[in-house]
Amino acid sequence: MIRILTTLLVLISQPAFAQLKPVKVTDNIYAIVGPLGNRGPGNLANNATFGVVITSDGLVLVDPGGTYHGAAQIDRTIRKFSDQPVRIVINSGGQDHRWIGNSYWIERGARIIASDAAVADQLDRESLQFTGLIALVGEFGLTGTEAMTATETFAKTMTLTLGDTTMTLSHIGAAHTPGDAFLWVPSESAVFTGDIVYTERLLTVSSVSNTVTWLQSFDAIAALEPEHLIPGHGNPTDLFTAFADTYDYLVNLRQQMAAHIEAGGDIIGAVKVDQSDFAYLQNFNQLAGRNAQAVFEAMEWE
Repeated sequence: MIRILTTLLVLISQPAFAQLKPVKVTDNIYAIVGPLGNRGPGNLANNATFGVVITSDGLVLVDPGGTYHGAAQIDRTIRKFSDQPVRIVINSGGQDHRWIGNSYWIERGARIIASDAAVADQLDRESLQFTGLIALVGEFGLTGTEAMTATETFAKTMTLTLGDTTMTLSHIGAAHTPGDAFLWVPSESAVFTGDIVYTERLLTVSSVSNTVTWLQSFDAIAALEPEHLIPGHGNPTDLFTAFADTYDYLVNLRQQMAAHIEAGGDIIGAVKVDQSDFAYLQNFNQLAGRNAQAVFEAMEWE
C-alpha cells in the first residue's frame, strides 16, 4: 500500500506533457510535430519537428528528442503508426532536441549518425545546453538524460541503405548550428531539413549560426525539388512555404542589415530594421530583435 501511494504521489507531481502530433506524409514518411514555443516542463525540450522513414527493415528516426524522457515520448508517438524498431537515429544538428535524447535510443541498439561538425558543436555547447535545460524543463524533465554523441559521423555526405530504402545525408555548411544536415529520401521525394528550414514560427539566428552558408544549404535542398518537405519546426510543407518562412526572411534581414551598416548604424539601432513582413510568424516579437543583432555582429566582419 505504501509503494502504491508513493507511486501515485510521484505521478501527480509530474507535469502534464504536451502531446506530439504524428502526421502521415506518405505511406513511408511521417512527421512528429511538437509545439512551436519555447522549451518547458510540459514538452521535455521536444519543441521541434521530428521525422520517421519506414523501411522494410525498421525505422529511421530524424532527431532523437531533447531529453531522455522526450525520446521516450517520441517512441510512444511512433507506436501509434508503427511497431517496427528504430534502427537508425539521425542527429540533424547541434541543438539540444537534435541530439541530447541519444542515450535512450543507444540503449535500444540504434545506430546514431551525425555530421562531424555537429558532434564538434554538441561537445562545445554541451554544458551550456544542459544548464539551459535544467532551467527550462526542470530536474524531473532531465532525469536519466546523459550526453552521448553520435556513434557514426560523416564530413559532407553519407549514403544510407536500410532494407529497401536508400537515403542521402548532406552537410553543406553551418546554418542555424554549425553541423546542420538534411536527409533526402528520393523514393518518396521527401526531405527532412532539420533546422535549415523553419515554418510557421520565426527562425532563430544565434552566435553559432551562419546566414551565408544557411542560404547555401537551403539552395541545396531546393535543388532537389522535393515534393514533401519536413521542416525542423512546423508541419510538413512544400518548398514554396519553406522559401517564404525561412529563405525570404534570411535574405530580407541580410539586405536590411547591409543597408543599416552602410548608413553607419550600430548594434543598438539594428533592432529597428524593418522585419514587419514576417510578423505573421509565431515568436516574432520575442526573436526579431535578437536575430537582428546577431546578424549585425556577423555582417560587420563579412
